[in-house]
Amino acid sequence: MVKTNDSYLLTKPDYAAYQARVNAINEKIENKTGAGNDFLGWLNYPDTYDKEEFERIIKAAKYVRDNYEVLVVCGIGGSYLGARAAIEAINGLHSNKKPEIIFIGQTFSSDYIYETLEYIKDKKFAINVISKSGTTTETAISFRLLKEMLEKKVGKEEARKAIFATTDKEKGALKELSTKEGYETFTLNSDVGGRFSVLTPVGLFPLAVAGIDIASLMNGAHQAMMELKEPLIENNPAYKYAVIRDHMYHSNKQVEMFVTYEPRLVQLGEWFKQLFGESEGKEEKGLLPDSATFSTDLHSLGQFIQQGSKVLFETILCLDKPNKDVIIPHDDENLDGLNYLENKQLSFVNKQAFLGTLKAHFEDGKVNHVLLEMDHLDAYSLGYLFYFFMKTCAMSAYLLDVNPFNQPGVEIYKKNMFHLLGKKGY
Repeated sequence: MVKTNDSYLLTKPDYAAYQARVNAINEKIENKTGAGNDFLGWLNYPDTYDKEEFERIIKAAKYVRDNYEVLVVCGIGGSYLGARAAIEAINGLHSNKKPEIIFIGQTFSSDYIYETLEYIKDKKFAINVISKSGTTTETAISFRLLKEMLEKKVGKEEARKAIFATTDKEKGALKELSTKEGYETFTLNSDVGGRFSVLTPVGLFPLAVAGIDIASLMNGAHQAMMELKEPLIENNPAYKYAVIRDHMYHSNKQVEMFVTYEPRLVQLGEWFKQLFGESEGKEEKGLLPDSATFSTDLHSLGQFIQQGSKVLFETILCLDKPNKDVIIPHDDENLDGLNYLENKQLSFVNKQAFLGTLKAHFEDGKVNHVLLEMDHLDAYSLGYLFYFFMKTCAMSAYLLDVNPFNQPGVEIYKKNMFHLLGKKGY
């Protein structure tokens, strides 16, 4: 489903030298004995997920599709990035599917929040609030505003029917409120961290509302779960990719540029950055994950990549087949000089742009490349890809000898912010 192609590396890892370490780490992952093992619930989730809850998600999603114009997803970090990435990847950037899915709760920007509230105030909207604790500040502020607006608009009784909470199964402020108000709730598993949660109800409910086949998504993830248990690097593309990343890090590369050639995958790059940045950026270690969309960003970053300082390598997600295609027409005047491309598909042009850029960056620019090759992207293959990246991330972080599943540095800014805001105890 995903092939890790190392043909465009200037120096390849000594895979044989890595194999013993990979074997040991694979055993830690599969047996859940490594650092942070209490957050490995995602590992077997495509097999162990709650089937009854899954059916409730499908039923609730249909209710939202049938009764509302907009679903407002209220969450931050892993509580929204995966869902947004999947919806745009599958449905595209200009989908006519209803209801519209919009996102809030990921910022303190008064402009963004005001504009979002103004946009939905005259629309019939439902809310999916996502928070393990219910006290994540960005999300809690937005939910308070949304809840107030909805209750004033339709009354408390109707508002209860329009609010869906994804939260801890037993405790926390949001769980307490949901029980009190009678909101339908889905479980944010205590053993799954936010950045690993896209295949749980965190991602599944918004995706189902967006009309995406979540059963197919989970089947793809299940295939990945079964195939990516293999410890042999040559047979496991996720582990091969993790070893390449480690080799690049120890070859003095500081940045991994995750590249796609599809604007609908921009948010997948954002999800990628959180997954790897938050998992590996500890103890003054780790690659800085960045992302770009070509050919667009070649007109801004291309010069640096080609001839700038050699701090980065590129990881390119290569899709062989587009979902849709466009034929370039003939023009009698040919003032733009494009008739040499008439009757050609845009996918062909995009492919040649990829091959030309690869040749320029690799041969002339001396930039290392990893190609992650897939036939196409649908719900099934996206489920596989999400799991592929999560398995890669676990192996990659353990190779760095850091805990993939904590984020102690994130709490520092919060303490400073709460102190400046005058929160009691800070």
